[in-house]
Amino acid sequence: MSDFWKNYDSRSTFDGYINKDKKLRSHAKIISSILEKYGKKRLQEIELNCQSTINARGINFRVYSASNRAEEKKWPLDIIPRIITKSQWKTVSIGLSQRIKALNLFIDDVYNQKKIFKDKIIPKELVFNSPQYLKECDGFSPKHKAWANISGTDLIKNINGNFLVLEDNLRVPSGVSYMLENRMVMRDIFPELFTRYKVSSVHQYANKLYNCMTECIPKKTNNPHMVLLTPGVYNSAYFEHEFLAEQMGIALVEGKDLFVENDNVYMKTVKGPLKVDCIYRRLDDNFIDPKVFFKGSLLGVPGLFKCWRKGNVGIINALGTGVADDKAVYSYVEKMIVYYLGEQPKIDQVETFLCNIKTHRNHVISNISKLVVKPANASGGYGIMIGPKASKKEKDEMIKKIKRDPRNYIAQPLEILSTVPTITPDNIEPRHLDLRPFILTGKSTYVTTGGLTRVALKKGSTIVNSSQGGGSKDTLIVDSRN
Repeated sequence: MSDFWKNYDSRSTFDGYINKDKKLRSHAKIISSILEKYGKKRLQEIELNCQSTINARGINFRVYSASNRAEEKKWPLDIIPRIITKSQWKTVSIGLSQRIKALNLFIDDVYNQKKIFKDKIIPKELVFNSPQYLKECDGFSPKHKAWANISGTDLIKNINGNFLVLEDNLRVPSGVSYMLENRMVMRDIFPELFTRYKVSSVHQYANKLYNCMTECIPKKTNNPHMVLLTPGVYNSAYFEHEFLAEQMGIALVEGKDLFVENDNVYMKTVKGPLKVDCIYRRLDDNFIDPKVFFKGSLLGVPGLFKCWRKGNVGIINALGTGVADDKAVYSYVEKMIVYYLGEQPKIDQVETFLCNIKTHRNHVISNISKLVVKPANASGGYGIMIGPKASKKEKDEMIKKIKRDPRNYIAQPLEILSTVPTITPDNIEPRHLDLRPFILTGKSTYVTTGGLTRVALKKGSTIVNSSQGGGSKDTLIVDSRN
């Protein structure tokens, strides 16, 4: 081991580069030789070049403060990549495909036969009391029974180096544009990585998404017209909406750009109305149609829900998909895989305690100092309490919230997230991370080769969300024979 790694301390976790014996993992030897050749000072310069490239490309995201004030931030990318071998990724990919297949069958069952409740695999009250359950979707199935067309499944590696599913994101998952931009930036500023490693491409994603949309058009058409429906420029993920629409060559529209006539959806154009066959929606269920859901919505399209139910337009992700995007329902996904597919899960998930079950609730309250407590339907890292790091006041307040609304809280043991070397202002140090691969489902299923690696830039932190100060890394799926 060279002096480059002399002060690098990875003993308390599973590190992607250095093992417990302070030796380089085989897949990290090439990247280590590159990093050592450049040295820490030159790497800091490359990091600055990276930030300049991000500024030039306009890669940004928006964060809202407690006072609802918007702040535009440049996308944080660390130049030292995460590296995963192709052989390991193959197992993960199979496991993700299996998981999304079971989840789609579950959602379709919830809104149709409801067989899983009759067979007492999952309590029906847990699902029907979820704020994401839409009774308006009862009796409906989208084409191919594909409800969650675009999924972003969050994975972590535990202390033993095994991948675990941390949560499923099935409503309007974000981040794929940053995965693609990370790769473009890294190719520009760190080309040697891609000449020394055989790296799997991620750039087919936009084509795969376009094909997924065409597969989900309910009625056959020779010249399909598709759009991406955005809440508008003030949305935190607007950069991504614009990016994906441009990559697919489809129109980026707001609700005011669409209208319904004779139960069909049309886009307003300078040449007159243009019939829309499929909509990739990036707004929540409640805002999509003021005639059916939130009456005050100015973001949606009046009459859109009826068009969708009549099979005159495809919507991805399907309305009502969020019923499976609930951290309480997550705890039953392994049982769903066995129930619907007759298979054992290929990827394990984190042990989860449901606070609506009395024995679980008592355990959580008694052991709150050791657990991570999460709201069942929140996202973006908001509302999470990490027991070992929380103050007495924070723990007492969380116990009150649990007692007041037990259905809305789950708890999990604090998994020690794996680390990867990350550039800091003074050195290169291990930082905790997770991984969000993206899965597309229509007639067929596609899993990205890698995904968006999110990294906690603060030392010791396990909060990786960009809205909470986290950063990102390029994820290289490499041939193990490199």
